[in-house]
Parts: sequence; C-alpha cells; structure tokens
Amino acid sequence: MSVPNIRTPVGIPEFYIAILVLIHLGGHRCIDYHIPEVMLGLGAGFFVLIVGGGIWWWRKLLRKRRMTNRKRKFFKRNGGLLLQQQLNTTQGRVEKTKLFSSRELEKATDNFNDNRVIGQGGQGTVYKGMLVDGRSVAVKKSNVVDEDKLQEFINEVIILSQINHRHVVKLLGCCLETEVPILVYEFIPNGNLFQHLHEEFDDYTALWGVRMRIAVDISGAFSYLHTAACSPIYHRDIKSTNILLDEKYRAKVSDFGTSRSVSIDHTHWTTVISGTVGYVDPEYYGSSHFTEKSDVYSFGVVLVELITGEKPVITLSETQEITGLADYFRLAMRENRLFEIIDARIRNDCKLEQVIAVANLALRCLKKTGKTRPDMREVSTALERICSAPEDFQVQIQIDEEDETTKLFRGYSGSTEIARSM
Repeated sequence: MSVPNIRTPVGIPEFYIAILVLIHLGGHRCIDYHIPEVMLGLGAGFFVLIVGGGIWWWRKLLRKRRMTNRKRKFFKRNGGLLLQQQLNTTQGRVEKTKLFSSRELEKATDNFNDNRVIGQGGQGTVYKGMLVDGRSVAVKKSNVVDEDKLQEFINEVIILSQINHRHVVKLLGCCLETEVPILVYEFIPNGNLFQHLHEEFDDYTALWGVRMRIAVDISGAFSYLHTAACSPIYHRDIKSTNILLDEKYRAKVSDFGTSRSVSIDHTHWTTVISGTVGYVDPEYYGSSHFTEKSDVYSFGVVLVELITGEKPVITLSETQEITGLADYFRLAMRENRLFEIIDARIRNDCKLEQVIAVANLALRCLKKTGKTRPDMREVSTALERICSAPEDFQVQIQIDEEDETTKLFRGYSGSTEIARSM
C-alpha cells in the first residue's frame, strides 16, 4: 500500500506528521472491516428500542382500557345510567346535579390526601377539596356500600338534588366511577354544632341568642323536609354533629346518608335500626317503625343540648351511671331542677322565659309515644314565636301530660312560678 501524499503544514514537526499518517491508514482499515458490525449493532439497538417502546405503549394502552372498563362497570353498577336519565328529566326544574369524574375529585382532594380530611365516621370520610373553578367543596367518600341499596342511593341523590333550602347543605353532585359512590357538597367552613357546644367552647355559641337562632334555623329546615319538599324526607340521623355552621353561624342540616323519602302515608318500616345512640326514638327502636315523629324526638335531644350544654350520653357525677340526656332532662324537669341544668355559659345572660319555653317544647318532643309529640311544622312555628316574643312575656314550666302544650301556643300566659302537676 502506498503512503498517501499528505501535504505538510508549515511549522509541524515530522513526528506529528508520522502520527497523522498512521491514523489515516488505521481509519481506512476500521472502515473497511467494522462497518457491518457497527450497522448490525445500531440496527439491533434500534429494534430493541422499537420493541420496548411498543411493549410499554401496549401495556399503557391495556392499563388505560382496563381502567376505563372498570370505571364503566362501577358507573353502571352504581346506577349512573339511571341517574343521568332522571337528571335529564328534571333539568330546567331544578339546578342540575353534576356527575363528577374520579379524576376531577382526585385532583380536587390531592388524591384524597389525609391532610384534607375534615370529618370521619362510621359511614365514611369527608375531605375538603377545591374544584378547578375555585369553589371549595366537601367530598364524602363512603367506606362501603350495599349493592342492594344502590337504587335507594340513586333515588336519594335525585331527591336531594331538588332540595333548595338555605338551611340545608346543597348537594352539588356525585361520582359513580369509583367502587363506592362519592358525594360532593358545598363546603361549610365553621365546623358542626357538637364541636362548638362540647369541644371548642367559643364565646359566640355561648350566647343564648345564637343558640336560639340555630334552633329556629334547623327546625325550619326539618319542617321543609317533612312537608314542603317534593316528597316527605325523613333525615333519620338528626344530631348536633350533622348541624353545620357557616361563617355567620347560621345553621345548615347535613349528612343525608340514612335519609329516606316516603310515600304519602308518612311511615317507613325497616329491619335495621339507623341513628346515633342518645338520639334514637325509643318507640322506633322498639318497633322498627320510623315516622316523622322519630325525627322530632331526635330534634328534641338537640334542643336539650342547646339548653344544657351536655352531650347526648352523659355520666352522672354522683353515681357514675351512664344515662341518656333525654332521660336526665325529663327527670330534672319532673323534679323542678331546670335552673340547675341550664348551661352555666348562658345561665346569667339568657332570657329565662325563652329558655323555659324551649324546655317545655323539648319535653313535648321527647314524649315516649310519637302520637303525643308535635310535628316539625308545629315545632318550627313555636320556636319562631318564642324567638320573637316580647321581652316581658311569661311562661310556666309545665309537667302535666295534658296541660304542657296549652300555655306554649296561647301567648305564653301565666306566671313564672314553677308549676308541677303529677
């Protein structure tokens, strides 16, 4: 092989020229002998890249398809098609309830982060979320769901979507793409009544006037649900934890997880007792026969909480006996000890006649038999009258089974003397 004619640049030593000649000759040999191997390696690498990318893309596609089918299965099982159909038929008559996607709610709650939990109970967990439009919402994710009750769930969503009352938490929508249905409500920022009465002890709810207004608000909401809604709705779990307070301490009824709409006969038979210890109507507990008066009983317990500041189940300091607040209150009224059990935070600044009148009303709500209790419309009307009564109105504490309603609805006549008729 002849040595190529390389033009020597001026000033370059011959030693470096020799090195350049060797590199030139060696390069020719590499090109001559290694081009097929390099091309083969490049081709193999490219093939592996194509196959690997194809497998990755195919697995991703299968995973996405599997997830889509899973969501469709849950959506269909959870009654999504029926819900869509019924919501379309109600469109124009009520504000349309939105069907949220699971991705929307995961984004709103940061994938249901534990830091977003604002409430937790036996039925599920409530998260605070923020929608893309900036609205804060409460996202209720149930723990489990009975497939036999999914039809009832859909009916409840339809009913609740048609409720339009300022003292009932608004249902914004639901998600049916998950294993258990998820409900989305408006967010109420100030916690629940139980927290303010029994845990936080803030100064504002220590005012009797605020408690009186809360009682008026929620009684009006339950009166609406029982009588003015499209069909009667029984809440079935009235308690202070289900009464939320907004930024102005106005009350809103929440948590309709166990609520039922009923037919015109206003009765509901059940094989499973629902409710919370301390609030459950004893007549319902014994008969499994739920009526509107069962809600009235539970509301009576809430009234007693507002008066006494006590929890629905208490431990007696003298005997360490555990008893229900309703029984404790009835006994105190029978023994003329109302003034002893009034919450110390309101005792000195409350309107005593109002407290007595509300106590009389609570006693009626807590009657052992439902037929002797007032309905929620009567309760709401009575509370509004008590709240707006003149400063100098007078009322008696009434114990007699027949008389205790008379004074309350006839202008609260009589003296402030405690009357007991056994």
